Amino acid sequence: MNMQALMKQAQKLQKDMMTTKEEIDNMDFVGENSLVKVTIKGTKQLVSVKINSNDSLEKEDIEMLEDMILLAMNDAMKKVDEMTETKMGKFGNSMPGLF
Repeated sequence: MNMQALMKQAQKLQKDMMTTKEEIDNMDFVGENSLVKVTIKGTKQLVSVKINSNDSLEKEDIEMLEDMILLAMNDAMKKVDEMTETKMGKFGNSMPGLF
């Protein structure tokens, strides 16, 4: 394989990786539990927080609500990481630490 063909192949791989990363960045990921639903972009930017308001929350419930939001956010972030690993994994270890 000549150097020009190798460079062309590397450029295609780079383009494919960036296209896939852009696709993930534009996706929405939802993390939820019984009280809270959060939506984030693939860039891990928080888009929305929805609190299930079926019951009135009392002051004692605020700490629990904060914990539930934290858990929902972590769930959504985990989904972004899983999708990134799934979609970017096909590129192998050609560029470790890139994502």
